[in-house]
Amino acid sequence: MPHHKDGHRGARPATAVLTRGFDPALSVGSARPAVFRSSTYVFSSPEAAERSFAIATGRVQPEEGEQAELIYSRISHPNAEILEDQIVPLESGAREAAVFNSGMAAIMTAFMTFARPGESIVYTLPAYGGTMNLIQEFLKPFGIQGIPVMAGATAALDEAIRTAKDPAIVFIETPANPTMVMTDLRHASETASKLPRRPLVMVDNTFLGPAFQHPLLLGADLVLYSATKYLSGFSDMIAGVALGRNPELIARMRASRIMFGNILQPDECWMLDGRLPTVPLRMNRQSKNAQKIAEKLVEDGRIQRLHYPTLFSDAEQIKIRLAQCDFPGGIFSMELAGGREAAFAFLRSLRIARNAVSLGGVETLACHPATTTHSSMPEEDKARAGITPGMVRVSVGIEDWHDLLSDFQQALDKI
Repeated sequence: MPHHKDGHRGARPATAVLTRGFDPALSVGSARPAVFRSSTYVFSSPEAAERSFAIATGRVQPEEGEQAELIYSRISHPNAEILEDQIVPLESGAREAAVFNSGMAAIMTAFMTFARPGESIVYTLPAYGGTMNLIQEFLKPFGIQGIPVMAGATAALDEAIRTAKDPAIVFIETPANPTMVMTDLRHASETASKLPRRPLVMVDNTFLGPAFQHPLLLGADLVLYSATKYLSGFSDMIAGVALGRNPELIARMRASRIMFGNILQPDECWMLDGRLPTVPLRMNRQSKNAQKIAEKLVEDGRIQRLHYPTLFSDAEQIKIRLAQCDFPGGIFSMELAGGREAAFAFLRSLRIARNAVSLGGVETLACHPATTTHSSMPEEDKARAGITPGMVRVSVGIEDWHDLLSDFQQALDKI
């Protein structure tokens, strides 16, 4: 379905996200896209059907500007095409996007598309618990070896990339979840590019992207998102996105998506597309709130350590932050004196912030990573990664920051 309308080439992102990829004439004049819930689509001719299947299965490549007719919603549908076109301007350096029914679906599809038995994935720790389980538990029996490296350990990551057996992927989550440790993306990409067969550099950019960190401009090949978080922003849907500089990589992921059946459904595509224009607005408010709160709380003696980009004391971490991040973002983690009991007392006493996992919503959320998001990590790995019993991760929303600060202070009083 030719919803693609490239009449806005050269428009800045804030304009392009509202104008490209959608032709009102194809939606009965609707100013914004409608929801297309059809499972199957009528071809204009048998020849068009033949051409569409040939393109969808990769037997032929579409001609410049060609938009094949739609076939079946597991393959693609109008809302997915509109969303994929309109999300591209938000990610600096991106040319193509593919949408999935969760962030984990995007990550798994990327891994299963580009890694083969006998190859390896070099990845940073800590990362989201689901990602670690995918690499360590699911992929290992398929003969894909995971090689973990601590986030921020530039020399160790270099060594792992150079010495890994048949590395297919370098997967980096930065800042690391939940310690906020940053990894040098440009350096990792340069190291990967020196290998005879260059592994793909993939970045989970959920914490700071697309507003504050731009991995594709730093040499990464693919950027992956849990769009459930900042891209959606309202804690009411699950989605994932992959974006890349090379359209061929995204085309290969779409081919895998057809087999896996994990495309994002029309209603969710429609919801997410309507929220894209406000992503920078929401993220800027959340970042400003978090910075003000973190820089106040760091003075509280009941907090042993506060992890936030503007509070880094390590020279290498400061260097990385200044080189690859525009703003510090809306997430911080704090280690409370008193360990697990203190963390639980704090979470139990919150009045405005809510004790829940996930992040990036307009409401403030707080959780205890050691017993929730990262509970499956072995204790020694948690200790090595810096995920302590007293750590609480906070995703700051768009509430008035004064109210949030007061809420945190009264909860600290209850410990």
